[in-house]
Amino acid sequence: MSAHQKELDRHFAWFEKKLPPGPAKFVSWVRKPTSIYVRIPLAFLLVVGGFLSFLPVLGLWMLPLGLLLFAQDVPPLQKPMAQGLGWIERKWLERERAKLERERAKSAQ
Repeated sequence: MSAHQKELDRHFAWFEKKLPPGPAKFVSWVRKPTSIYVRIPLAFLLVVGGFLSFLPVLGLWMLPLGLLLFAQDVPPLQKPMAQGLGWIERKWLERERAKLERERAKSAQ
């Protein structure tokens, strides 16, 4: 397992902790090596749906999700996806920290 794959797995685990139990269980199942026959078509459909975001129901959010699923099986995608998830995680944590600081400042008043 490459360093980028390990980093991707760590980010997925962090993300799964943020999800409600049902979706987290589905994400965990889709990431298993035995789910490759579901993961690849699902990733393909998400990427295509992302490109068709001008249609109702479909959205641009589908494109990065599909690429993340592809990254599980396509090593060249693992590094950029791990870097992207790292950036998202840092921004998320910064935002949570800022929110806590604002709450502390309000309660101190």
